[in-house]
Amino acid sequence: MSLLETKDLTIRFGGLTAVNAVDMKVERGEIRGLLGPNGAGKTTLFNLISGIYIPTSGKIFFEGKDISKLRPYQITKLGIARTFQNILLFDRMSVVDNVMVGRHVRMKTGLVSSMLRTPAMKRDENECRARAEELVKFVGLESKMRMQAGSLPYGQKRLLEIARAMASEPTLLILDEPAAGMNDMESDALIQLIYKIRDLGITVILVEHNMKVAMGISDNVTVLNYGQKIAEGKPEVVQNDPIVIEAYLGKGGRKKK
Repeated sequence: MSLLETKDLTIRFGGLTAVNAVDMKVERGEIRGLLGPNGAGKTTLFNLISGIYIPTSGKIFFEGKDISKLRPYQITKLGIARTFQNILLFDRMSVVDNVMVGRHVRMKTGLVSSMLRTPAMKRDENECRARAEELVKFVGLESKMRMQAGSLPYGQKRLLEIARAMASEPTLLILDEPAAGMNDMESDALIQLIYKIRDLGITVILVEHNMKVAMGISDNVTVLNYGQKIAEGKPEVVQNDPIVIEAYLGKGGRKKK
């Protein structure tokens, strides 16, 4: 059984079909690249998987369970976490506090315990903070632990988003353009970080326009164009597929204007 599977997955916005009958299987322990030109439907597909959008038709299965109509918080509890194309952090909160926010779905105490500051709640909060600090160190931001998130350079904000997503203890981590805004050195470090995440037993799907990152790290890639899957397989095979080349460059191999 695949970790994640979409069957005939479709979503329409009025007369626009943004994702059209996409079938995809992602195996446990895999790094899967989701590629395609701008407007191909990649982020929309992520929004469907993470519960932000409800499909018009088709199904999404995670560990064999139909999650097509679940809410985002329910999907997070099941073990799917994600980052966003546009960074969404609490700029005035510290780095470690941002990561703690991502762990709220795993905390055991509820609202009443929080209001009364019970011993159980304090233990839960201490455990949450300790785990958040571990994740800040894991992504290489240990020296920034107490800084406000808004003061971080752009590339480090990307790393913080990854740490916050990991705080929910995902089985599947979805990364939307994680290398955006990074220089070559930062991109190389990101590749090594994603390998470390996979070594923890976490499956990764990423959208990435940096082809060095996408093709260099992915075990398999799925390519979308105009909301449809046009190719799938090993990066070295897919990148030489004439249909993929045409989608990116246009007919005759000339770059689209």
